[in-house]
Amino acid sequence: MQPTAISQQKILENLSIAALNPMQQEMQNSFQQNNDLLLLSPTGSGKTLGFLLPILETLLPEKNNTQVLILVPSRELALQIESVFKSMKTDFGVSCCYGGHPVKIEINNLSVSPTVIIGTPGRITDHINRNSFDAATIHTIVFDEFDKSLEFGFKTDMAYIMRHLPNLQKRVLTSATQAVEIPDFVGVKNLLTLNYLQQTNQSAGLKLRIVHSEDTDKLATFLRLIGSFLTDEQTIVFCNHREVVERISNHLNAHDIINESYHGGLDQQQRELALCKFRNGSVNMLITTDLASRGLDISNIANIVHYQKPHTEETYIHRNGRTARMGKEGNAFLMLTDEEKMPEYIAENTETQLIETNNTVHAKPKWVTLNINRGKKDKVNKTDIVGFLSKVGKLEKDELGIIEVKDFCAYPAVLRSKVKSVLKNIDGAKIKGKAVKITIA
Repeated sequence: MQPTAISQQKILENLSIAALNPMQQEMQNSFQQNNDLLLLSPTGSGKTLGFLLPILETLLPEKNNTQVLILVPSRELALQIESVFKSMKTDFGVSCCYGGHPVKIEINNLSVSPTVIIGTPGRITDHINRNSFDAATIHTIVFDEFDKSLEFGFKTDMAYIMRHLPNLQKRVLTSATQAVEIPDFVGVKNLLTLNYLQQTNQSAGLKLRIVHSEDTDKLATFLRLIGSFLTDEQTIVFCNHREVVERISNHLNAHDIINESYHGGLDQQQRELALCKFRNGSVNMLITTDLASRGLDISNIANIVHYQKPHTEETYIHRNGRTARMGKEGNAFLMLTDEEKMPEYIAENTETQLIETNNTVHAKPKWVTLNINRGKKDKVNKTDIVGFLSKVGKLEKDELGIIEVKDFCAYPAVLRSKVKSVLKNIDGAKIKGKAVKITIA
């Protein structure tokens, strides 16, 4: 099907957005007049739509080739941008490429020349070497969170990719950090910088409190904090090391507190499932390293817990940036032992949070995620799953939550009180004539 024009108003309706914010408006105006742009904007400010909308205006429907390449530092950010692009419902093709994803599937997807390719530098370099797509037709490149890509060691791959884009016209770079240095290989000439980073260390809607812990490992204090303040709200707990993440997660499991861990030591499927369950409300608490401090766009996060003190002020800011976004309010708790000093970047008069109860009861999430072993490659979509769980599983509309469909599986959220009956009703049933295996994820 040939792509068709779609109005900006219709795109915003598809995204359930009433109007563009000032940053997105300026980005759209500046994009038309400038070939080299640097957007400095905090995560959660809508920068993905900020660069996708003006890029959309440069795409030529009559050209059946790849026109835009978006480079990102992580698979999570790649999938997030892909999701936004698809939600715009433009009819332009998009393909996602990243480490851990089957190369054969990506080669097959690239064979139809998607208009937009989103990928991590290492995997895109691999596809260039394989001649999986025609790099000569690309006129625009986006380095989203390019400073993070450099930090992750992708400089060589990024430079290699740039050398294979002979007809590049526009370069867009984004960062959520003020102090950035653009490498020479990017090739910018007359760079226009749009700076929307806040000058203060926290948003107006963020309330920071100090939690003093008498126990060195903080576990007992953390349990009391959960029972007192972190009930059924979405909470991210930040640690500096993956070993600490696992220790906290195991401790919570031992106390029957549902949680998910998230760090670089987990494989792709484990990380995707953890985020899926956190997004759909099957899990209210995500224990993580700073891998989750940037690049994830998960709405309605109420609380941030700095279980371990951030190494730098920049890390502290990025962690807090997960909450109190888009004008909403949020809480941040910094846990400190008697031996730990208050970071210099935190005001001395910051409120201390007193925990006057020993309550460690934590409400179970409203939803449970199911794992269906059929996905996009089996021609199964959200509509198929809704129909299946409604008709065969006998679920009402309000008993079925968010559904995410992957290549070979799907994760629907089902009301906790209905899980047993649903699994009983769908036992042995088929989707599109194919037998399926359905379990609790």
